[in-house]
Formats: sequence, C-alpha cells, structure tokens
Amino acid sequence: MAITGIISKYPSTLIYQLKSVEKMPLEIFETAEFGSKYVAQSIAWAIKRKEQLGQTTVLGLATGSSPIKIYGELVRMHKEEGLSFKNVVTFNLDEYYGLTHDDPQSYHYFMHEHLFQYIDIPKENIYIPDGTIPMDQVSKYCDHYEKQIQLHGGLDIQILGIGRTGHIGFNEPGSDQKSITRLIQLDNITRRDAAESFGNIEDVPYKAITMGIKTILSAKEIYIMAWGQHKAEIVRSSVEEEPTPRIPATFLQLHSNVRYCIDGAAAEKLTRVETPWRVGSCQWTDNLTCKAVVWLSQLTGKPILKLTDEDYNEHGLSELIAERDNAYQINLAIFNRLQHTITGWPGGKPNTDDRNRPERSTPTKKSVIIFSPHPDDDVISMGGTFLRLVDQDHDVHVAYQTSGNIAVHNHDAQRFLEFYEQYNKLASITPKNPLFDAALKTLLSDAKDKNTPEVRAVKGLIRRGEATAAARFSGLKDKNIHFLDLPFYEASKVKKSNGTEADVAIIKELLMARKPHQVFAAGDLADPHGTHRICLDAILTAFEELKDEKWIKNCWLWLYRGAWHEYTIDEIEMTIPLSPQELLKKRKAIYMHQSQKDSAPFPGEDSREFWQRAEHRNKATAEMYRDLGFAEYEAMEAFKRWKFSFQQ
Repeated sequence: MAITGIISKYPSTLIYQLKSVEKMPLEIFETAEFGSKYVAQSIAWAIKRKEQLGQTTVLGLATGSSPIKIYGELVRMHKEEGLSFKNVVTFNLDEYYGLTHDDPQSYHYFMHEHLFQYIDIPKENIYIPDGTIPMDQVSKYCDHYEKQIQLHGGLDIQILGIGRTGHIGFNEPGSDQKSITRLIQLDNITRRDAAESFGNIEDVPYKAITMGIKTILSAKEIYIMAWGQHKAEIVRSSVEEEPTPRIPATFLQLHSNVRYCIDGAAAEKLTRVETPWRVGSCQWTDNLTCKAVVWLSQLTGKPILKLTDEDYNEHGLSELIAERDNAYQINLAIFNRLQHTITGWPGGKPNTDDRNRPERSTPTKKSVIIFSPHPDDDVISMGGTFLRLVDQDHDVHVAYQTSGNIAVHNHDAQRFLEFYEQYNKLASITPKNPLFDAALKTLLSDAKDKNTPEVRAVKGLIRRGEATAAARFSGLKDKNIHFLDLPFYEASKVKKSNGTEADVAIIKELLMARKPHQVFAAGDLADPHGTHRICLDAILTAFEELKDEKWIKNCWLWLYRGAWHEYTIDEIEMTIPLSPQELLKKRKAIYMHQSQKDSAPFPGEDSREFWQRAEHRNKATAEMYRDLGFAEYEAMEAFKRWKFSFQQ
C-alpha cells in the first residue's frame, strides 16, 4: 500500500543500523493526519478482505485523543466510499469505573460520539467494558469479557495510544505481562493528565476496567500511535528500552506484528533523530552539523571554540571531521551561525547591514501582529520581545485567538459574579442581567457540570479583562488589542474540534486589515490540549490562501515556544536577550492573568506557575548560550522562522 506523508529525512537505508536501538518497527509521518489515514486505511483493507471471505473482523479500539482522526477517516470512508461495518465486532480497551454510559466523560459516550453513531455497525457487535458493574461482580464480569473476545475468534487488529507513564489501555506501570482484563487503580499522573477532560482532578475516577497486556498481545496485528512533542520522551523509552513492567508499552516489543506510528514531533527524542551519528552514517547538512557541535559542546562541557579534533573523534564524530576538514573550521562556522541569532532588535535594527542579522532592517518601523492562542501565551512565551517591539516603536497588535474560558476555576467566576452582585446592591442598582443571574445560579447549585454557556461567557470576560490589562501594561492601546474568539474553541469543553474555514476567515480578515511585515505565532506543539496546533494551522492556512497578495511575500512568520517546551539551540534562528529589569517586567505582565496564577486549571505535566516556567526556560536558554561560549545574559527568548514556499 502506497502511503504518503512518511517523513523522508529519516532514510530507510539506516534501518538495519537502528535495529539495536529501536526494537519495534516504527513509521514517522509528517503529521498526525497522515499517520491516522495510514492506520485507518489498513483497518479498512482488513475489513474488506475479511468481508470478501465472508468472515468477521474483530477490532480492539482505543479512546483518547490519539485515535480520533482514525475514527474520522473511517467515518469518511463509510459515507463516501461505502465501507461497511456490518461484519465488524469491536471490543474497547477500557472504561472508567463508576461512570454511567451517558456520562460525557465515559468511553461509551466517546465511542458513540466519534464513531458508532455514524457507521452501520450492529449494536450487538459493540463491546465496551461496563463501569457500573457492582464491585463484587467485577471479577466475574472481566472473565466474561475475556471469553467474549475468544468466542469471536480473538482480536484481528488492536489500536493503541500511549500514556505519559507508558501505559497502554489502563495498564499502568507495574502491570504484569500476563495480565488480562481486570479492575485497576489509576496512576496519579494518569489522573492528572485526565483532569483537563473532567474539569478538575477531584472528578477523575480512581479506578478503571482495562484489557490486560496479555489480552492486547493476543491480537494478530497491533497499531500504536503517538502524536506531539509531549509524547517524544515516552516514545523513545518504549521503543529503545528493554521490556519492563515499569513501561508497559515496552511489552509490545514481544509481538511479531506491531506497527508504531508517530509524527515528527513525537520522534524528536529518538536516537536516530536526536543523535543520528550514533547509529549510522549521516548526510552532514548545516543544520545537522550545528546539532552535532552543540551536542558535543554540552557533552564535553567545553565552549564551542575550544573543541578539538580529539573531542570529535572520541565521541563518534570522526566522519564529520573527515568531511569538514578540522575542528577549528567547524567550530568557527557554528559559532558564527549561533552568534548571528542573537539580537536586541526583534523588529530589525535600523540603518544597519542586516545580512548576518535574523531580521531585516527595513522598513524601520514595522507593522507587527502577535498571535496568542490563549489569552496569556503572548506574555508567557515572548513577553520580553513584546515589550522590546513596543519600546522600539513598531506598530504592534496582539490577537488573542481563543477566549480561554475553560481555563478559569469555578470559584473565580463565582467571586466575580458575587462582586458584581454586591456592587449593584451598594449602588442601589437593580439591573436585569439574565446571563449573569443564570451563571451565578449554576455556580451556586449542586450540578456536577457547571460549564454552561452562561458560566463560560463570564469566564471568557474574566480572561479578556486579564489579557487587556497585560497588553496595556506592555504598552498597547486598546485599539491594538484584538479578541478573535475562534469558533473551534467554543465547539467543545476541553478536547477541541479541528479548525474550520470560519477560523481561517477570521485570521485572514485581520491579516488583510493590518498587512503586517512580521507575524509571531505559537509553535509550541507540546500543548497537551491541542489548541496551539489548531491555532497555528489556521494561521498557516491563512498565509497559503493569501499567497497571491503582494504584501504577504514580505511578511515573515516567527514561531515562539516557552509555555511547554523551548526550541533546542540548533533550532533557534533568532534569540532576544533580556535584562533583569525586562525579565521582571515580563513577570509582572504574566501576573496580570490572575485566574491562571497560583494554580491554573490545566497545567499539564508541569505544576509550576507559568511565570516560573517561563523564567526557568528563558534563563536556561541564556545559560546554554553562555556555556557554548557566548556572552552571559540574564535570560533569552527564542524564535524560529517558518518559511513558506512562495517566499523562497
């Protein structure tokens, strides 16, 4: 089967050299969309083949964010290509214990929401663990679930995601290789990761029913998927370490027919990607040479200009020395490359030779748009650069792409509403505001789900006020502050739908109105909620659709990170040094987002406050530059330019 979208920069010619490192067949795709289509097409082919033979296909299905695009593609093939599921039986991996079938957080609900209601599978062919079984009957029920799989001839295909703990299904660290379907206690990390869907960790169940590792390994064919930078470390561990109960996914190495499908972001920590010279011959591009030299400098603890031929030879880089003459020439070239990324002028330095500077010197005063996926990403990730652009008199506009309303605690919303209510009483005002009244009534009720449209509207106003305060503090006038409220974000509570044409249209309208010379956007694709990816995709699509506009050919798009992960040194194309005073002012801008301070509702894997994360990463970047032999700064913000084909 010909599959497009597999990344070519990881050549298959190295596979024989990688077998001692990667212990499972692994495909790296350009995007999660390409990878999902590959898996969906493989499933469809198996269904059609068995249908021709008059046989039933038995599928093991997963939930979570990883398989959603697979289910979307299967639905598309059913509707547009006539793919039938009448001869398909499905068994789901797991279910939270204690949730009813109609609970929006249950996997019963998930599967019908994303797949079953759109296809022609008979209801009696759908098996999902029942989380409402009385505790004293769970063991018997789990045995029955196992027998049903066996009675249907076993699983033909099992699809899996992978959790941050390395769990598959809900087989947490410590799960035995011989385990079967059972009730299991959820790891605290797993519960924290699930908190985004439930609203807070207190509502996440402590237990779940899951197929066991032995049950999963009994499948004839297995597809495991991982998408995004936040999965990179566990992907590396699961395919390069020996099988161990500490990382349950490593047991998949024991299966004879498993396919690991990941995107480029999830591949970043693989040995063949991070340090390919350790596993085989390399094509020494300038970028790879930079990566290797930075790695060698950090490994030896020597500044770049002090690296010797012996350092290169002793650490597996003799091939690079042979190709590039000697250490001195390599060191000097990479030192100059990195030196040219450092600038105090993010909008370009006026009246200077800009050939070795990251940004153009003209026009002297640029029109700039800073896109911020959430209402605080701008100051968290590039607050110092934001301040510098304003101080250097560029025409800066900030565009908040989403309302960020889900990331406000209920108690914060209630506090604002009660203040509003008390203020009106003191002022003897009796306004009729059904929206506020309904929101407060909901927050004071015993309802489990309090995120009604009225409550979310209030939460959106809270975040809008905070963003406005931070932008004003950074020097912007109100006319330069834009709230886009992209529709995709309002389509669901936390797990976001894909972007739409309406989202792109809103981005295009702003771009056409401003015709900027510079655009800054979030390239931090480790965001666990997926919002950053959708927001970036909308911007990239808008640029492509506007490519015939004369002005856009000279509009440079810079990507920032910082909220979740930072760029590695070799990836950075522009870095802005910050003084202690600028770093303090950036912190104060972040402080304006009071609803996110102390404890944001969805902090991801890092429990520190966002200002702490930002300062740590900014200081760490400065320290890395210092250790490589450059001047010592208090902190640095990093950027990478996105180059469109029509701008080459």
